[in-house]
Amino acid sequence: MKELVEALKETQKNNGYTDQKMAEKIGLSRPYYNRIRIGNVIMGPLTRLKVIQALPLLAIRLSTIKRESKETNISLELNLDGSGKWEIKTGIKMFDHLLSQFAQHGRFDLKLSAAGDDQHHVAEDVAICLGKALGEALGEKRGIVRMGDATVPMDDALAVVAVDISGRGYSVLELPFSDNDMAGFPTDLIRHFLESLAIEARLNLHARILYGTNDHHKAEAIFKALGRALDMATAIDQRISGELPSTKELLEG
Repeated sequence: MKELVEALKETQKNNGYTDQKMAEKIGLSRPYYNRIRIGNVIMGPLTRLKVIQALPLLAIRLSTIKRESKETNISLELNLDGSGKWEIKTGIKMFDHLLSQFAQHGRFDLKLSAAGDDQHHVAEDVAICLGKALGEALGEKRGIVRMGDATVPMDDALAVVAVDISGRGYSVLELPFSDNDMAGFPTDLIRHFLESLAIEARLNLHARILYGTNDHHKAEAIFKALGRALDMATAIDQRISGELPSTKELLEG
């Protein structure tokens, strides 16, 4: 019981909620919530259940990653429960554009600053940092939907992405690019980015470009679909609040 009350206090502090706001989120009256918070009342079974179900929905799923090497210097902040705000500066305009599509359509808040000695190292290390941030922000992964997919058109192109936050890093990619209209950004780096992301985030990632002519459109459709699929997979399923979405009760491989 004491641990549950401490978790309530910590969640309220992290979110900056008033007692009234916290009570509304849980479904209690403010006076009753206040008595629970200061330890003047013992929660009954129904109230305890309400609190247990509410805590995963109130948790801030945020991660900050910094990575510095002889090749790159990266600072990344990811909020899974954001609104699609982004501040992205990698020094590669096309890469910035694609990552902004990922954040916007995944409804993730993404703040990223990256510099490096070449495009390959920047793309690879951004994928590593994003994968680490995703894993950290998800924590124990309790209550998440776990799987998600999206099919996204972009003019002449159509792309599909499916993900499973399974604890196993694996990717299957069918990306038939034609090496046109990418402003000097090598299309093979999209493959490398997705592979590195899947490994570091420990998720299954399947991505396929079904058809299309323009490489910019194909790439943009992939990143939009990736955002939508991960938004679906990282969402909290209130029906299994606090539970791991696995028959093994383990999402670590």
